[in-house]
Amino acid sequence: MGMRAAERLRAAENVVAQLRDELGRVGVTLPSLRVDPVSAASDASPFPLVELGRCNIDTAMRLVAVLHEARR
Repeated sequence: MGMRAAERLRAAENVVAQLRDELGRVGVTLPSLRVDPVSAASDASPFPLVELGRCNIDTAMRLVAVLHEARR
């Protein structure tokens, strides 16, 4: 992994950690939240993808409620 890829990976991991923390503050946990390793290692895209992953229906409902409240 080159320096650019390593820098992008660190930046993406930082964003994922912030997202995990903020979601946790409103009671939402996405167990599969992570940086997509393939896109992080590739020089083809300037930004790695963030994998939000799968969640159960309760988590999806919590996320809907949080987003709905944020629009108010």
